[in-house]
Amino acid sequence: MPFTIYAQMKKLGKPSAQSVSPTPFTLDEKPSTVRELITSLAILGAKDYNSRKEDGQILGLLTQKEIDDQAARGKISFGAHDGSDASLEDAAANAVQCFQDGIYRIFAAAQELTDLEQPIPWTDSTIFTFIRLTMLSGW
Repeated sequence: MPFTIYAQMKKLGKPSAQSVSPTPFTLDEKPSTVRELITSLAILGAKDYNSRKEDGQILGLLTQKEIDDQAARGKISFGAHDGSDASLEDAAANAVQCFQDGIYRIFAAAQELTDLEQPIPWTDSTIFTFIRLTMLSGW
């Protein structure tokens, strides 16, 4: 049964990241552990990428602010790869490994989720926050 969660993503050191609105994500089923949450979101992202690729929509348009921000860092990029399909299994394994390596942290409301087998503390209004901790990771 499809299940919708709300998540927001933040990057440390980005002032604009402080006012990120939660985004709905519809998963195939309600995850019960952190591993299931990460795996479900990674697979959803890979499926979305593959779908956009098939529709010829991999390259989105950059806003002027995105162009200016990227130019200040020395590289302007759409973030596109070679155009091959994303592997759902590889995406899930990579997302789990990144969590284990501390590249990002996950919070359910104010509670940090620290272990892959940790049960998710569901409430009626749980919003997940993903915080990228290293500047070299992809999003």
